[in-house]
Amino acid sequence: MAKGSRMVNRERLLKKMAALPAQVRSALKQSLAQNADELTALQKRLAPVDDGDLRESIVQTWGGEAPRYASLKGKAGEGDPDLSVTISAGNSKVRYAHLVEFPTAPHINAGKFPGTQHPGTPGTPFFYPPYRALKRRFKSRMTRSAKKAARSIASKNT
Repeated sequence: MAKGSRMVNRERLLKKMAALPAQVRSALKQSLAQNADELTALQKRLAPVDDGDLRESIVQTWGGEAPRYASLKGKAGEGDPDLSVTISAGNSKVRYAHLVEFPTAPHINAGKFPGTQHPGTPGTPFFYPPYRALKRRFKSRMTRSAKKAARSIASKNT
C-alpha cells in the first residue's frame, strides 16, 4: 500500500522480506527476472523504430536507480534491493522517450524557432500499456513461485 510516494509500514515489510528463507527468495528472484525479461521484450517490440536508439534504451536495472536521463521509469529504491528491478526507457542519447509515449498538444515554439506553430504529435504508447496488460500475470507468477518454494520448504521440515 503506497501513500503518496512513501510506502506505509515499509520497515515491517523489509523485516519480513529479510526473514524469508533463501529458497523462497531465490524462487521470487527467478520469477521477477522472468517477468522483467518478458516486459522488456514486449516494450522493445512495441517501441517505434527509427534508428533503433529508443528501443535499445529500454533496460532493466536490478536493485538500484534507473540510468541517468531515463525519461520513463517505474518507482525505484523501495523494498528489498535484491528483489526489485527498475525498467526504464531513455538515456543520455535518447532523451525523448516521454515525447513518444505521450501525445503533445499544438503549441507556439520558443527557442531556436520562436513564434512558429508546432502541430502537436500523437502518442505512440509502448512503455506503460504492456505493463498494464501483463501485471496480473506477473503477480500470479510471483505468488505461484513463492507458494511452491514455501511448500517445498514445509515438506522438507516436517
